[in-house]
Formats: sequence, structure tokens, C-alpha cells
Amino acid sequence: MAQAQVNGISIEYDVQGAENTDPLLLIMGLGGQLTRWAQPLMDKFVARGFRTIRFDNRDVGLSEKFAAVPNLQEVIAARMRGERPNVPYVLEDMAADAVGVLDHLGIARAHVCGVSMGGMIGQLVAADYPDHVLSLTSIMSTTGNPTLTPAKPEAMAVVMTPAPNPNVDEQAYLDQMVKNAHAIGSPKYPFDEAVLRQRLLADVKRCYEPLGVARQICAVTATGDRRAKLAKITAPTTVVHGTDDPLVPVDGGRDTAACIPGAELILVEGMGHDIPPGLYDLFVDAIAKTAARAKLLA
Repeated sequence: MAQAQVNGISIEYDVQGAENTDPLLLIMGLGGQLTRWAQPLMDKFVARGFRTIRFDNRDVGLSEKFAAVPNLQEVIAARMRGERPNVPYVLEDMAADAVGVLDHLGIARAHVCGVSMGGMIGQLVAADYPDHVLSLTSIMSTTGNPTLTPAKPEAMAVVMTPAPNPNVDEQAYLDQMVKNAHAIGSPKYPFDEAVLRQRLLADVKRCYEPLGVARQICAVTATGDRRAKLAKITAPTTVVHGTDDPLVPVDGGRDTAACIPGAELILVEGMGHDIPPGLYDLFVDAIAKTAARAKLLA
């Protein structure tokens, strides 16, 4: 892994695959480190002919952290008053980070895939930096449309309720995170709890920065409705969404596909708000087919 100086901050990234293959930029969701793109999934991308670039978004993992103490209620109140919230950054800044990583690597154009908040960032990369994007795959994401079905209370609690501090009680932290995973996970594609605990422990030892996650929540809230920008996207786009997603209900996927001209929508029965191994091949196929559409238009 390595670091890039991007937009005045440091961004940790990792590249896998041959240089002469198609570049694929992977953007993780809220609080997720680049390690959430599991190595077996990365191996599948490389086997399908992609040079994969994954990175830690600002405020998580080994990328640069910010110092502001976020106040989500103040951000919400400012939005309701029609004012610009006082936040250290918004999703457009995170999209600029993603493009900055590509520039650092000398990659002119890439296929882009983002999940959840990463899908929102990917949408903005495609809308604001069209010359950098070959294709877009938006997974379990949404548009910021305030009229859409809200998250289920138990799923929203996963995002809004702090877990125990792992430096104080590691076991309590792991237990809560496993409970959270059950609350938002895919009912048709259950996870291996032992594997999940190992990954959770490795991630928290790599980085523990709960205020960074809170600042990212504020960034999403402050950015708001992105439908007007989605209408500007010209890259071939596929939207993948689970029918059983309790955190970002399926309406979010439908709205995303409806807002992006020519977007294809894949609804996955039994998929929640996670990336289960049982769906790795579906995700890889969706990205590969979207990339193939881009080649036909080139």
C-alpha cells in the first residue's frame, strides 16, 4: 500500500492487477476502510481483467483525519433553514479525492464502482469529472431525494448508535458490530460470524476513529439531494440494489437508476446492505458488463 498527496491531504491506496488491464476505482461506504473490499473479491476483479484501485476515504483507515467535532443536529438544522452547513467537507470533496488518486497514478480514465456512501461519491465523480469515468456501477446507494422511503429504525440505529470503545472492551465492541451486521445484512446470504469477527478485529487494529465516521455522516447530510447532478451523467451506468436493504431501501436504487440517463437497474432478491461472498460473482459480472458497454461506445 502507498500514500498519495491529494487535495492537500494524504490518501492511503492499494493497486492490484496488471498495468495494461482496465483500471477499476473502488470507493467504499460510510466508515469502511479499503480492506472492506475483501481480498477474494479483489482477486475476482483481477481475474476478470481489471487493475483495481481501492483507497481509504478521508477520515478513515490510514488516510488523513480531520479535527472538527461534528454536530449532526446543527447540520440538519442548517439544511432545514436553507443554509450551508458548517462541516469540514462534503461529498464533492470526497469525489475530488477519488479523482486525485487517479491523477496521482497517472490514470486518465477508469471504471468506477462505489457502495453505499461510496456509490454517492462515485455518482459525483461521474457527474463532475466525466472525462475521468469510463463507466459507473452504483451499489446499494441512493440520490439524496428526501421523499424516499427512510431507513428502518433498527438499521438507522446501526449508523447512529456508537459501539463500545474497542480499546476499553474489545469483546463488547465485536459483539455490537456483529449485531449491527445482522441488522443490515442480507437475509438470503448469511455471513460467517467467525470470519466477520476476524475482519472486524483486523480493521479496528488498523484504525479506530469514530469521529471520522461521524464527520462522514455530516458530509452526506450536508450534501443533500444530488438528483440534478445525476441527470448529467453520461457514462454507461449500472445500479445494483438489494430488495431487502433496511438501511438504504430499494427505492434508493430505483431512484438512482431513474435519474441517470440510460442506467440499467439490477434488483437482487434477498440482498441487504452488505457485500456478501455469495454475491461476489454478481457484482463482478455487473461491473464487467458495464465496462463492456463502455467499450462498445468508445
